[in-house]
Amino acid sequence: MRRLLAAVVMSGCLLSAVPAVSLAEGFTLWSGVDRKNQLSYRTDFGAQANNWDRYYLRVDGKRLQTAVAEFIISTPDYFNGKFDPRSMEVKVRGRKVPLANTEWDKESRVVRITLQEPIPAGTSAEIILSNVKNPATGMYNLNCLTQAPGDIPLPRYIGTWIMSIN
Repeated sequence: MRRLLAAVVMSGCLLSAVPAVSLAEGFTLWSGVDRKNQLSYRTDFGAQANNWDRYYLRVDGKRLQTAVAEFIISTPDYFNGKFDPRSMEVKVRGRKVPLANTEWDKESRVVRITLQEPIPAGTSAEIILSNVKNPATGMYNLNCLTQAPGDIPLPRYIGTWIMSIN
């Protein structure tokens, strides 16, 4: 009995000497997107595969270093969902922002939302995409880029929404 107790105590000491592995910020399993670049989102109807849904895509104002005239959302080539350009909106502080144009380019897999008036730098925004036909089950990285007013046409990367479709 003493030997068993001694063995248990010794193995406990050995295990406590091994450093614990911690998931440091910036390390994300499966997605390949640094933690600092991940954007938050939610859906209305549970993100079920091949069903209709509404996406609420949030952009923290801290990420917007310049004013925003246009939001650009790119999807991966295997994203087989559908967007309705007539059912897109942007909200700032809970109020709808007037839009100049909304477009979904299926060929290049890009959604473009052009604002009538730019959103000031440092202002949080929420992009609402309604009547979205979810793709098949999987993980999808939707990249957020912005275009500043009067800027040369080089979109700036803001972050990525890692969408999990069940």
